[in-house]
Amino acid sequence: MTSHTLREMRWWDIGPVLELEHELFPEDAWSAGMFWSELAHARGPQATRRYIVAEDGTGRLVGYAGLAAAGDLADVQTIAAARDQWGTGLGARLLTDLLRAATAFECAEVLLEVRVDNTRAQKLYERFGFEPIGFRRGYYQPGNVDALVMRLTDPAQARTESSESNG
Repeated sequence: MTSHTLREMRWWDIGPVLELEHELFPEDAWSAGMFWSELAHARGPQATRRYIVAEDGTGRLVGYAGLAAAGDLADVQTIAAARDQWGTGLGARLLTDLLRAATAFECAEVLLEVRVDNTRAQKLYERFGFEPIGFRRGYYQPGNVDALVMRLTDPAQARTESSESNG
């Protein structure tokens, strides 16, 4: 099992995050400004965001994830793992952290959008109890790819990776 360290995303992570973002999502990558805007809401007593990064044993940034909360609804904004980390459980660890944050924000449900052609991610979300509730046509631009909208009710009771295994 590959060892990963998760920690809060900070402004100095935006450069390495953007490199991974462009590698994984070349057509619809977020801009630096989008990450800056999200991080502006991630600290202090009024925080409504949770953004984390994952580093491997050498300190290389190998993943990141973010969640936004509004009232009793949370939205998984982004979740990404470097290709060489696929199958290591990193995605599950990132999602587990976001669901803990949703619970801390006292959210009753969590929504996310996932590309209809990203079956690997869909399987991960289903394992955590997310259910498909609809589609957003042409959500991912410029490729005009549809998004599957998935919802998890009661994130505090989610089947997180820690409840399935100790790794």
